[in-house]
Amino acid sequence: MSCLNNDYPFLMDYFTKGIKNPDRNIAHCILFWGNDIDAQYELALEIARILNCKVDGAPDCNCLNCNWIRNNSHPAVLTYSKNDNKPSDDDSKTMFSISQARMIKNELAVTSEYHRVLIFCDKDSEGRPGGLNVTNFSTDAANALLKTFEEPPSNTTFFFLTNDISDMISTVVSRSQCFFVPSKKDEPQNYELVKEVLDGYLELERGEVLDFNESILNLTKENEPKDIFIQMQNYLVSLLKSNLQDNHLKIKLIQDINAVEKAKKELKLNMNIQTIVENLAFALILK
Repeated sequence: MSCLNNDYPFLMDYFTKGIKNPDRNIAHCILFWGNDIDAQYELALEIARILNCKVDGAPDCNCLNCNWIRNNSHPAVLTYSKNDNKPSDDDSKTMFSISQARMIKNELAVTSEYHRVLIFCDKDSEGRPGGLNVTNFSTDAANALLKTFEEPPSNTTFFFLTNDISDMISTVVSRSQCFFVPSKKDEPQNYELVKEVLDGYLELERGEVLDFNESILNLTKENEPKDIFIQMQNYLVSLLKSNLQDNHLKIKLIQDINAVEKAKKELKLNMNIQTIVENLAFALILK
């Protein structure tokens, strides 16, 4: 998993420093979002490994806990999905269930010598991780665990893996620290509709924000607004991949990706498109 330090230096540095801080300064609930669920799952396991390592958390550590986690067999690092870790009498096949939520609460009531890490995701028929959404991670089941998410036992961390923040119920999002995880897969990312407008946007000044706003608004009038926002995110992700060594720029681009994600969520809530675009334009331009 050492390649994660190269692929995601900002995230790995953030979590490693937080874990090694004397106060172990990381959130109890962590939400990863983006198209690459495999990468999110690897990151969650690597963070779980560092949390449980009995030596120094080094990528090549071979202590018992590290080896257990690499083999996905650690007794306190568990995946929960519609197929994983269900009670024996639970025959639900399409979603994380309320009976699983009850089982988790009962298990967490028992103390553990390990740092418990619970990874919530979907799984396909071949066991590959997929993103959570309101279909496979229902509101009722999630709500059954909200108190646990708010006030977890000590040494317990929850991970939620999803393609899009808007796929998750708001009560889970509000209790989580959210991180965008760029895809490392060689996938085509179309942004031809927005490229001309976004090229050079990082150099725009405050006085140019209204023209920038007008350009985006025109794109949403000529095309489906959702498609424009998706292409904007594709453009920003491409820019992020090209600037992984510039920490200051990485932070700015991740903030901008989150700003577009907020616009997508506002669109789903049927907010006025002019207001959505104006808020987005100001978020992207004003530093």
